[in-house]
Amino acid sequence: MDDAAFDAIAHDEMAYLEDRLGELDPDDVELTVSSGVLRIDLRDGTKIVVNSHRAARQIWMAAIATAWHFDPVDGGRWVAAKTNEELRSTLARLLRERVGVQIQL
Repeated sequence: MDDAAFDAIAHDEMAYLEDRLGELDPDDVELTVSSGVLRIDLRDGTKIVVNSHRAARQIWMAAIATAWHFDPVDGGRWVAAKTNEELRSTLARLLRERVGVQIQL
């Protein structure tokens, strides 16, 4: 995959996450976007950072002293090779576990 192809699919995923998270109550989930980086501040003080990383061809997420590196796979999904976790379901799980927010991503 070349840079342009990666940038296109990563941009689409990041835009999707931004749109969906932007629908949540800002008292529970505050979203800040800067230079393509999503910073998610939860009501309990948890901070989640999601960004695309072109050189690695991955989307990275960091939260609660854990980091995930998600690779694009067929069907538009992003999966962490080490844990087999999927980006959207992992992010939704963190929101549910930390502040009780239910979201289908």
